[in-house]
Amino acid sequence: MTAARPGAVVAWLAAVVLAKPLPAQDPPASAPKAPDAAVAELGTPAAGKRAADRAVDYFVRTQNHDGSWGSTSCETTFEASFAVETHYAWSVAAHGLATMALLAAAETPERRAALERAVRWLCNCRMTQRGSTWDNDAVWGWIYGTVATTAVAMDKRFQTDAWRGPVAFRGREFAGWLAKNQEPLGGFGYYDDPPYTRRPKWGTSFSTGAVVPALDLAMQLGWLPDNGTHTRAVGYVQRCRLPNGAYSYDLTPVPRVTGGEHINDVKGSLGRIQVGNWALHRAGDPAITPAVIRRGVEQFFEHHRFLAVARMRPVPHEAYYANAGYFFFFGHYYCAQAIELLPPAEREPFRAQLRQKLIPTQRSDGSFCDFLGSSYQVTAATAFAALALLAGE
Repeated sequence: MTAARPGAVVAWLAAVVLAKPLPAQDPPASAPKAPDAAVAELGTPAAGKRAADRAVDYFVRTQNHDGSWGSTSCETTFEASFAVETHYAWSVAAHGLATMALLAAAETPERRAALERAVRWLCNCRMTQRGSTWDNDAVWGWIYGTVATTAVAMDKRFQTDAWRGPVAFRGREFAGWLAKNQEPLGGFGYYDDPPYTRRPKWGTSFSTGAVVPALDLAMQLGWLPDNGTHTRAVGYVQRCRLPNGAYSYDLTPVPRVTGGEHINDVKGSLGRIQVGNWALHRAGDPAITPAVIRRGVEQFFEHHRFLAVARMRPVPHEAYYANAGYFFFFGHYYCAQAIELLPPAEREPFRAQLRQKLIPTQRSDGSFCDFLGSSYQVTAATAFAALALLAGE
């Protein structure tokens, strides 16, 4: 992330006071391990299914009567400096992810009812809007709103007359707002720099990559004209790819945030590598070969401790190589998507490693969390984890 924005400074300082700083050197290469048999059991498809079922049933159990989850208001001190609209945007994005988890899960009557309530809320909720001059976190609502509505539209359960129209109408809105907020280089970002303009001037590789396949689907569905939005987004992610296989945070210089470690090192790019390779492969980029995808997945597990040590740290980018807690489940979800792009014979060993990393972080109520603990964050993290565990089923 670039330098802290004005509205977040006070909250960041409060969080820093409460946070224990990390030492300058890398963490130990390995932590004490559970018995081999226990680790192996966590890697089995059966263990993954149990954990995914618990996460999905958490959504069924905690869904609000109107079909949403959690709250759209500020719930932590850190978030107090953000615009009210920002909390709403994060909640809409998390709702889209939870809807996708229900969509991907094996159906039961209770899950089907929860899914329909979730889709109905997504189709009728108020559209997210830019919260302030510098804060454009509304983009997260548009990104995962587009991702979710395209996924719903491709599901046969929602290809009836009763659902097709509302889903398409809302999908066009999400994709349309995204297109209007695409920055000049082709990316999508959640902040802007002065002088502030209606169309933001800053994007990131990971927020852009996350929506590239959905933009293509939106064009196929007739929701988005073929006016270059998708092509420019693909080009942005391509230009972020570095010779070492990492993806730069954005296309502007990123300051060194912690010690001599840089966010654009492989160890600071573990989640971005997965979403970048997945997005570009889905876009048909010939440079993203199975060997490139495989190496990215291998790097994810080789350096996983840098994500693990950041999980639940209270300050963004305070961990080694500027990792942030909220990279954890985001990275695991897109690693799962990358694994499914590999030749079938190679997938299960990587899936097993992913389960072994994810399942121990599941909470007693079936949910997951990697940052702050606000309800939208729990919703998003639980959805990312459930979708990662369900990948390949």
